[in-house]
Amino acid sequence: MFIFALAVVFKLLSIQFIQGDKYRGLAETRTIKNVVIPANRGNVYSANGNLLATSVPKYDIRIDAITPSSATFEKYLKPLCDSLSKFSGKPSSYYQKEIRKARANKNRYYLLARNIGYSDYIRVRNFPLLNLGAFKGGLIVEQTTKREHPMGGIAQRSIGYERFDEDGNVTRAGIDGAFGAKYLRGKDGQRLKQKIGKGQWKPIVDYNQIEPQDGYDVYTTISVNIQDIAHHALLQQLEYYEAEHGCVVVMEVETGEIRAISNLGRTSKGTYYEKLNYAVGEAHEPGSTFKVMALMAALEDKVIDTSTVIDTKSGRKMFYGRPITDSHHGGYGKISAARALEVSSNIGLATIVDENYSDNPKKFINRLRSWSLNKPLGLPIIGEGQPEIPEPGDEIWSKNALPSMAYGYNMELTPLQTLTFYNAIANNGVMVKPRFIREVRELNNQIEVFDREIINNKICSDKTLNEIQEILKNAVVRGTGRRLYSAYFSMAGKTGTAKTEYWMEDYEDNPRYVSSFAGYFPADNPKYSCIVVIHKPSTKKGYYGADVSGPVFKRIAQKIFTDTPIIDEVQSLDVKDTKVEKEFDGYYGVSEKYKTIMPSVVGLPIMDAVPILENMGLKVRINGEGEVVSQSISKGEKIKKNQTVIIQAS
Repeated sequence: MFIFALAVVFKLLSIQFIQGDKYRGLAETRTIKNVVIPANRGNVYSANGNLLATSVPKYDIRIDAITPSSATFEKYLKPLCDSLSKFSGKPSSYYQKEIRKARANKNRYYLLARNIGYSDYIRVRNFPLLNLGAFKGGLIVEQTTKREHPMGGIAQRSIGYERFDEDGNVTRAGIDGAFGAKYLRGKDGQRLKQKIGKGQWKPIVDYNQIEPQDGYDVYTTISVNIQDIAHHALLQQLEYYEAEHGCVVVMEVETGEIRAISNLGRTSKGTYYEKLNYAVGEAHEPGSTFKVMALMAALEDKVIDTSTVIDTKSGRKMFYGRPITDSHHGGYGKISAARALEVSSNIGLATIVDENYSDNPKKFINRLRSWSLNKPLGLPIIGEGQPEIPEPGDEIWSKNALPSMAYGYNMELTPLQTLTFYNAIANNGVMVKPRFIREVRELNNQIEVFDREIINNKICSDKTLNEIQEILKNAVVRGTGRRLYSAYFSMAGKTGTAKTEYWMEDYEDNPRYVSSFAGYFPADNPKYSCIVVIHKPSTKKGYYGADVSGPVFKRIAQKIFTDTPIIDEVQSLDVKDTKVEKEFDGYYGVSEKYKTIMPSVVGLPIMDAVPILENMGLKVRINGEGEVVSQSISKGEKIKKNQTVIIQAS
C-alpha cells in the first residue's frame, strides 16, 4: 500500500509539474476557442447609386427539446405550436407531434424555421417558450449572411458572386467575384469564447481580440435603366425565336464604360435566366461582323480602295476546290468593295483578301494583330474567352484559311472583343478597354478611382476610318440592315449570320446558326456602341442577323433615347444679347446721370422706370401697365425727396 501511495504521488507530481503545460493547453483547446467574426461584405452599386448586390443576415431557428423542464415544456408547448402554425401555415397539431417526438428522442437540435429574415427572426424568438432564452426555453439561433440581388435575375451573372464549397474551393463570377478578394470581402475578426456546457459558448471578455473590417463598396458602370431595357429586349427575342442562348452588351463610346450586359440561357422548361456570361467568356466564329475588320485591313494596307470593283459572279465561286456562296439568289455580279460590305457578300470579301494577301498571308495576320484581336482584353472578370487568329504553320491553317477568315470563319472572338473594335470605329479610332467599375468607396471616402484605359490610340488612318463609318451607315440605310432603318433615328452597324456546329453529322437535317448585329448610335455623333448575339434561333422562324439580332439592337437604341435622351450640355451661360445690352446701357445711363433733376422715363418699361425714380427718393404712383407714356413731373424739373410722381403706362 505504501509503494502504491508513492506511485500515486509521483504520478500527480509528474502531471502537475512535468506534463502540466501539455494538459493545460489541451484543456484550453477543448473549453476555449477563437470564434471567427465575419466581416460585412461591401455593397455593389450601379453608376447612379442603385443597389445591385448586398449582404443581408439570415437566421435558422432551432430548439433544444430536452432543455426546458417538464412543467415549462407542457405549459408553453401548445402556445408555441399555435404561433408556429400562424407563422408557417402548418397545423398546430403537426408541431405538437413533432416537438414531442424530438423531446422523446432527446433531440437537442430540432429545426423550427430556416433562412428567415431579421423581422421574422425577431417575431419567432418572441414566441412562447422560445422567449425564455437558451437555458430555459432551449432556443438555438444560427446566423448566416446571404448575398441578395435587389434587381433579381437581371444582370445577376454579370454582377456575380463569390462562393466557397465545403472543401474550401471558391467560385468567383462577375463583378462581385472579380473584386471580392481585394475590395468587397473585408477582413474577419476574432473573439475568444469559453464553453459553458450544453454546447453553448460564452465570450470571455466584452471586446474582440481582432475587430472585423468591413469590405469596401464597389460602384459599377452599369445603368439600371439601360440594363433593364437591354435585358427585356433580348428576352423578348429569345422567347420568340426559341433560341438556345444570347447576350447583349451596351458600351459608352468615349469611356468604354459598360452600361448594360445581359446573358440569357434557356432551361429545359423553355424559360431563360442568367446562365453563363456569354458576352465575356464565349469565343465563337463571328461570321459577317468580322468582314468590317477584313475590309479595313485591305483599305489600311492600300491594296484596294472603296471603289475597287469585285466580281462576285452569280453568287457562287470556287476557292481552292471549295465553293463560297452568297445568300442573295443570283449573286451581286460586279460591285464595288464598299458595296460588298454593305450587302455582306461572302464572295466579295473572300476575293479581296485572297487576291491581295494569298502570297503574303502574314501581312493580313499582322494587321489583325496590330489591333490586338489575337489577345484577350485583360478584363478583371474571371473567365474571359481566348480569341483565336490562326497563322501559317498552325494546325488549322490551309489555303482556304484566308478566304474563310475574310467572312468570319476559321477564327474565334468573344462578343465583347468584337464590340471593342466596333466601339473604336465609333470613337474616331481610339480603342478603349471595356470597364465595369468606376470607383471603390468606404462610406464617403474614395479608395480607388478607375479611369479610361486606352488599348490603341489610333487603329487606322482618318481616311480608312471615314470610309468605314460611311459604309456602316449605308449598311443600315441600303444594305443588309435596311429593315432596321428609320428616317427619324440614325444607326450604323453590321449584321452577322454564321453557321455553327456545321461539323456535326446531323447539320444538313438540323442546321444551326449564330445571328448577330454590332454597331453604334447615333450614327453621326455616337454615344453608345452595342452588340447582340443570339445562338441557335429556330430556323423555322428565321436566323439572319437582320431578322433576329438587329431588331434587339434597334429596340435598345430607340428605348435608350426615348427614356434617357442625350442632352446637349451648355458650356457657358455668358451669352450676350445686343437688344438686352442696349436696354441695360440706357437704364444704367439714366440712373447714373439724374440724381436731383427729373429725368424722362417715357418709353421705359414700368419695371425699369420705377426703380430709377425710387432710387432718386421719389414716391411713385402707377396707372396702367406696360411702357411709360407720360409722367406728372416734367423732365428737367428739380425734385425734392419724398415728392410724389405719377406715371401713366400704356
